[in-house]
Formats: sequence, C-alpha cells, structure tokens
Amino acid sequence: MAVASTSLASQLSGPKSLSQSYSGLRRSCPKLDHSHSPRSLFQHLHSHLSLSSSRKASRAVVAMAGTGKFFVGGNWKCNGTKDSISKLVSDLNSAKLEPDVDVVVAPPFLYLDQVKSSLTDRIEISGQNSWVGKGGAFTGEISVEQLKDIGCKWVILGHSERRHVIGEDDQFIGKKAAYALNEGLGVIACIGEKLEEREAGKTFDVCFQQLKAFADAVPSWENIVVAYEPVWAIGTGKVASPQQAQEVHVAVRDWLKKNVSAEVASKTRIIYGGSVNGGNSAELAKEEDIDGFLVGGASLKGPEFATIVNAVTSKKVAA
Repeated sequence: MAVASTSLASQLSGPKSLSQSYSGLRRSCPKLDHSHSPRSLFQHLHSHLSLSSSRKASRAVVAMAGTGKFFVGGNWKCNGTKDSISKLVSDLNSAKLEPDVDVVVAPPFLYLDQVKSSLTDRIEISGQNSWVGKGGAFTGEISVEQLKDIGCKWVILGHSERRHVIGEDDQFIGKKAAYALNEGLGVIACIGEKLEEREAGKTFDVCFQQLKAFADAVPSWENIVVAYEPVWAIGTGKVASPQQAQEVHVAVRDWLKKNVSAEVASKTRIIYGGSVNGGNSAELAKEEDIDGFLVGGASLKGPEFATIVNAVTSKKVAA
C-alpha cells in the first residue's frame, strides 16, 4: 500500500518532493469538519487502491500494513491517587485481554513503584517523560536510569503537552529519544499537528518535520513506536475519522520508507491517539495502517481500556 500511495502522489504532483505532494493534496481539501468530514481526493483514490493492494492480500489473518504486533498504550497523565490507582490496577488485573497485543501503561512518576509491584506482568510499564541525558543536578526531572531501575520498559517522548505546554522543541525531543534508546528503553515517539496547522494544509509538513528530528538523532528504529496524535483531538472529544487518521498513518509509513528504509517502514508500529475510547476504537482499528492506540482519559477506566485493547479483533479477517 505504501508503494501505491507514493506512486499516486508522484503522478499527481510531478517532480515535487513527497512532503510537498502530500501537503498539496491536503490544501485542496475543505476545512476540517469534526462530524462528517468530506473525503479528500487522496482518501478517495487510496480507498480503491487499497482494495487491490498486494500487501493487504498477503496478510490474510490480520489486515495491517505494518508487520508489528498491535500495540495499545495508556497514558494516565497527571491523574490518580493511591486509592484510585489501586482500583484501576485491580480492574486491569481482572480484565480479559486479547493475547496478540502489546499493552503498556504510563502512570504518574509518583506511582510507578506501586503499579509495578501490583500490576500483572501481562502489562508493561512506561514513564511519561525522561531527561535528555544521565541524571544529576536537574531538579524535577526523571532519568532513564531511574525508570529502568523501577522496572519501566518504555517512555513516552514528544507528547503534545510537552511540546506545546512545556515548550520542548523537535531537536530536544530527538536527543531524549536517542538517549533513552541507547540506554535500553523503548520509545513511544509522539507526533501531531495543531488545528490551525491542519486547516492551513500543513498536517504532513508538521508530522514529517517531527519525524525527521527523531530520524536525525536515534541510533535505530527497532524499539520505537510512532504515535500520531493530532493535537486538536487530544482530550477534546473530537476524534479524527478513521479515514483522516489512516491518511496520515500511510503518509508516515511512506515517509519512513523513503527517508529511513523499507524495512523500518514495515516494522515500525504507527498508533493513533486522540480521544480514543471504547466506542470508536473498533472502527479506527479496522484501518490497515493503524497499528494500535495511545489512550488518554479512557485508560483511567479499566473495563473501557480493556475494550480498546481488544479492538484488535476488528483487524482480523477471514483467512
């Protein structure tokens, strides 16, 4: 599918770069409609191309463009108390989760030890952020070494709240990712555009620029999961339609193919985040290039988070 999509962009835009091609397609679209957004020319043609995609045909059991395992992360952000987290952990421990999904939760730093010591080993633990280098005289920061010491396997980096509230820039985030990977943590690398950027036709420009900062810094993509989270959809209740999300995911996969390698494009899991819940996860999961989710508010509700994890069943098709 990535090959067909790249070819389509080339045909429509001639010798321009992939980034310019995608941006031009987006600029030809009307402004975002949060309820029933018209499908762009790219989406309309892409839906027909994907029907004949040899990649999809070759994956008869699970319709995923990438080859990685479905991945669902729960970002608890700055929420919870000892009691509420104890209840959440209890709900997660008793939940029935589909086996073919990697599941990760990111509690507030203060409760990492509590969660690690009480949560089932079926679910891995992530930090919500980490420092750019080795620990030391950095008041208020958390080091990669400390996250590893307490049992974390992952860290979330580049989340929009770190970018747009705290003020971290692309290069700083890329350096954080490189250090975490070099020290043995997996990285959930977040990218995404603001509403005004989407409506100005800059969705792909913004996402590609953020991807490039990771690509310029990281030693390898082996332990990276890319999380596409449109800023306008985080915590707002406004969810990208499955087609809107798929459009960006396939563009990200194509960018990785052209700028990193075909192998990385195939193996890297690209997950969606932005007001994902138990009611919309199944439809989103059906899209071929959506390899899972990064969940915010709904991850604080054990049964609903389990529903989202189990949305992997929506990807399964008859052999």
